[in-house]
Amino acid sequence: MVENVIWPAYLDASLSRSEGRRVSEDLAVEEPTVDEIAKAVQQIGYDATIERDKAYSREHWADRGRVVVRGADDSTKNDLVQAVAAYVVAMRE
Repeated sequence: MVENVIWPAYLDASLSRSEGRRVSEDLAVEEPTVDEIAKAVQQIGYDATIERDKAYSREHWADRGRVVVRGADDSTKNDLVQAVAAYVVAMRE
């Protein structure tokens, strides 16, 4: 089974692409949380596990955590991140 990791930095509007953001600015949000990401992953239909004590390598000073996604064998990581970002934006509206 494939495991994908989604870091909050992937969706963070305050970061540039070179700093780790993986979605377009219209799908990015300010300070995304692992709880929001995990809820979005579950809405899509995959299993999500939150690991709060992890730090993204480009933000090694900030323990924002990460979300491990299981069961997303049928899609690419980019498709998964884009779908999660769209759900997070919708949840905030």
